[in-house]
Amino acid sequence: MATTIAVIAAGAMGSAVSRRLVQGGCTVLTNLDGRSESTRRRALEAGMKEATYHSIAHEASIVLSILPPSDALSFAESFVKEANTVSSKVLFADCNAVNPETVQRISDIFLGTTMSFVDAGIIGSPPKDDYDPVFFASSDDAEQLHKFAQLSKYGLKIRVLEGDGAGVGAASALKMSYAGITKGMIGVLTTMFLGAHASSPATAKALLKILHETRPGVLKDAARSIPGMMPKAYRWVGEMEEIAGFLGQGEGDTYKGIAKVYERVETSLKGNNADIKVLKGMVEEAKKL
Repeated sequence: MATTIAVIAAGAMGSAVSRRLVQGGCTVLTNLDGRSESTRRRALEAGMKEATYHSIAHEASIVLSILPPSDALSFAESFVKEANTVSSKVLFADCNAVNPETVQRISDIFLGTTMSFVDAGIIGSPPKDDYDPVFFASSDDAEQLHKFAQLSKYGLKIRVLEGDGAGVGAASALKMSYAGITKGMIGVLTTMFLGAHASSPATAKALLKILHETRPGVLKDAARSIPGMMPKAYRWVGEMEEIAGFLGQGEGDTYKGIAKVYERVETSLKGNNADIKVLKGMVEEAKKL
C-alpha cells in the first residue's frame, strides 16, 4: 500500500492524527482552501502538505474525512465530483460522528465510482504522546476494510468490526452509542448545574455538597469534563443531533434537548459569558470539596 494519505481537515483531531501518520513514515496531504491562519499553522506543525482535491485524488491511497458532522455529507459529494475526473481508486473513510443513516447516504455517493468506502468512528481524544484514540471500522467490502486496517502500521490504533451485521453503519452506530453515554452524561451534568444555579446560588451549592457526599465520582467527572467541553460545545451540537436521529423519535428527543444545551453553551461563549461563568464557578467549588 502506498503511504500517501489525505486527512480532511486540519482540525484538532485531524492534525493530531496526521502528525501520528507522519511520524509513522506517511506523506499526509490536506486541502487548506479558505482555512484560517491558525489552521494553516496547525497543519504545518503536524507535517501536513497542502494539496488540491485533484492532487489528493491522484496521489492518496486513503482519504480520512475528519470533520464536524454537518460537513461530512457535503464534503463527500464535493470530493467524488473532483476524484471522478481522474478515475481515482482511493479508499474514502468517513471518520465523522454521524449516525448510520447518514453514513449510508455518504456511502451511496461512491456507488458507481472507482472509489471504495469504509465507515469509521473515532473514539477518544486526539493522539498525544503515548495516547491514541481507537478507529473502529466497518465496511461491506472485506478487502477494503483490510486495506484500512493497514494504517495500524503507521501508528494509528485500528479495530475492525466483523461478524453478524457489521457492514457500513456498524462503526457509526458504535460511535453514536459511546458518545451518547459519554457526551450525553456531560450534557446532563451541564443542564442540571445551570438549572440548579438558575433557581438560586444556594441551590447550586447544596447540589455540589450532596453530590460530594453521595456521588463523589459523578462530581469528580463533572469537574474534569465540563471545562473541556465548553470550547468544543459548537462541535457537539451536531453530534447530539446525529444521535437523536440514530435513536429516532421518542428516545432521540433526549439528545435534541442536549444539543440545545450545547448550543446554549456555545452562545454564551460568543456572548455575555453568563452561563460560562456559572459553570466555571461551580467547577471551582466542586474542586474544593
